[in-house]
Amino acid sequence: MTDRSTFDTNVITMTRFVMEEGRRAKGTGEFTQLLNSLCTAIKAISTAVRKAGIANLYGIAGSTNVTGDQVKKLDILSNDLVINMLKSSFSTCVIVSEENKDAVIVETEKQGKYIVCIDPLDGSSNIDCLVSIGTIFAIYRKMSPDEPSGKDALQPGRNLVAAGYALYGSATMLVLATSTGGVNCFMLDPAIGEFILVERDVKIKKKGNIYSLNEGYAKYFDPVVTEYLKKKKFPEDGSSPYGGRYIGSMVADVHRTLVYGGIFLYPANSKSPKGKLRLLYECNPMAFVIEKAGGIATTGHQAVLDIVPEDIHQRVPVVLGSPDDVKEYLEIVKKHSAK
Repeated sequence: MTDRSTFDTNVITMTRFVMEEGRRAKGTGEFTQLLNSLCTAIKAISTAVRKAGIANLYGIAGSTNVTGDQVKKLDILSNDLVINMLKSSFSTCVIVSEENKDAVIVETEKQGKYIVCIDPLDGSSNIDCLVSIGTIFAIYRKMSPDEPSGKDALQPGRNLVAAGYALYGSATMLVLATSTGGVNCFMLDPAIGEFILVERDVKIKKKGNIYSLNEGYAKYFDPVVTEYLKKKKFPEDGSSPYGGRYIGSMVADVHRTLVYGGIFLYPANSKSPKGKLRLLYECNPMAFVIEKAGGIATTGHQAVLDIVPEDIHQRVPVVLGSPDDVKEYLEIVKKHSAK
């Protein structure tokens, strides 16, 4: 690597990184096409997010998406951008989006071999208060020889080719995990309009000191969650209590967990017995990233990546993060299950 204090003349961009990986795997280049198109959409969304107030993109658009969230103008723009870019990549055949009730089947003449499940703008309820939001994606290969349909997306997370997220915060970062490699972080350099590799083979801490969940739902918590939180707040071994951090934007909360360690929980409760977050385009991609970084992602009863989906908008509980922290939570689940 050249001297960064002047100007790096040998930067590793996302495209270069994926091309090098593909060359090693003797790939066709279709996956690189797909990621390039996704990156273009993410750059466009990043720009739209930055100037949303000026461009009058804030505010409710007057409709509700299929999962019951009120749709903001930026959601619609982001969804259109992502779908159009993925279709024009000639590498996808089915696209599942949080914003669309049914799977989008790509026109026959534009079809490729990949399936993409995406949350185009996660945490969009935070848009108006300028909290970090993001884009989450999961990429599968089409397995059946039949005509493409929504059923092709109903694959367990273990089948993922790649997954990750873009975070629109103080800078725009793209975190990518692939089935053949680890977790790599790319930062958008606005000067050249490219994602630059800034962290290679990221690993999560074995144990953290932060817990993250919405404690406003404490009234509805399962006894397992209540007991776990009590142990974190009032440790019996004399250690320091954990800090509580909750942003309410899954991308931001999970990214902090990846960087600092700790545990993120969105468990089932009496109000949402099946959990709240969606399996295909929220829990699976985040679980894939966390596992590839050496962490654990579970529903409390099974690994998130082992779930065979029954519906494209299926909800599941999720607990993920540092291995020691999640194991401690699972020990409490085990204790309560034995009663």
